[in-house]
Order: sequence, then C-alpha cells, then structure tokens
Amino acid sequence: MPVFGITITFEKVSAVWLSGGWVMIPLVFLAFIIFFTAMELILFFRRGNHTKVGENSYEKWIDDPSQGSGHVGEIISYVSEESGGDAEEVRNRFLEISIASLPVVDARLMFLNILVTVSPLMGLLGTVIGMLSTFKALASGSGKTIDLVAEGISEALITTQTGLVIAIPGYLLVSLIQKKRNQYSAFLVHLESYMLQKLQKTETTSFNSSTV
Repeated sequence: MPVFGITITFEKVSAVWLSGGWVMIPLVFLAFIIFFTAMELILFFRRGNHTKVGENSYEKWIDDPSQGSGHVGEIISYVSEESGGDAEEVRNRFLEISIASLPVVDARLMFLNILVTVSPLMGLLGTVIGMLSTFKALASGSGKTIDLVAEGISEALITTQTGLVIAIPGYLLVSLIQKKRNQYSAFLVHLESYMLQKLQKTETTSFNSSTV
C-alpha cells in the first residue's frame, strides 16, 4: 500500500514537472546549488565552538594553550605560539585569521545571494514563455485551443511558483548565514581584545613584581 502511495505521489510530481516546461530544469538545478552552498557555509560555522565557549575557558586556554579544544582552542594556540607575547604580533595574527576566513565566507555569501535573487527571475522567464504559448494558442484558432491555453497558463504559474518557493527559503538562509558571519567576526574581535587585556595584565604584574 505505501508503495502505491509513493507511486501516485511520484506521478503527481512528474506531472507538475512536465507542465512547467524546460525552465523547470535550470530552476531545480539552481535550487540544488543554493541548498549545497548554504549548507556548506552553515557547517563551516557549526564546526567552530565559538558560540559555546565562555571567558572562563578563554582564560584557562590562554594560560595553557594545550588545554584548548575546537576552533577556539586552535586560534588561541596559534596566536600564543606565533606572537611570542607581543601585543602587535597578537593583532597581526588575528588580522591574518580574519583575512583567511571572512573574505572567503563573504564571497560565498555573495554568490549565494546572487543565486537566490536569480531564482524568481528564472521563474518569471517561465511565466513569459508560458504566456507566449498561451497567446500563440489563442491566435492559432485550432480545435485544441482550450487545451493549449490551459497548458500555457499552467506553465506560466508553475514556474513562477517554483521560483518563489526557491527564493523565500533562500533569503532566510542568506539572513541566517549573514548573522552567523557577523557573530564570528565579533567573536574574533572580542577574543583579540581579551587576549590583549590578559597580556597587558600579565606584563603589569611582571613589572610590579620586578620593581618590588
């Protein structure tokens, strides 16, 4: 029985697909690219643990980078080892990390935004093609005018609907990824500031100890 239900559903999907015309092919292809690009960016941010690590952990990991874990631990370890305790070098290492990650994310996000913007326009192209088919059927005056008109209108509406169905979730994904990108950028700034403050306190404590 379930197999029969799946067969009926597949037939309905196929019927909708065919009634949308050839524009449905690039629309579906566009939808797959949007989905995989968005998932790639979301997984990039999920692999990091910057949203789950507090300042207490920062302090422990800065004092002993070997205790660090995840993406945050890697950043602290890299900055601590490469900077040698110099404030200017700490800034340079964080700038290096930002340049290595954020421009790549921005480029992928721009690409995703373009694809999402194109999808309703692609649906509009299908609408225009469908309406042209409708006008052609009306002008033909053949015995199958009603069927041809219905086919043209169906093609116009389905492609428009498909373009919007792709674009609306796409814009939500773009908004979500933009938010995660801003959170990550703010995290890098916050961690840099925290490490510099920690370094300054350490230098002040060392100076006071030496003078005493």
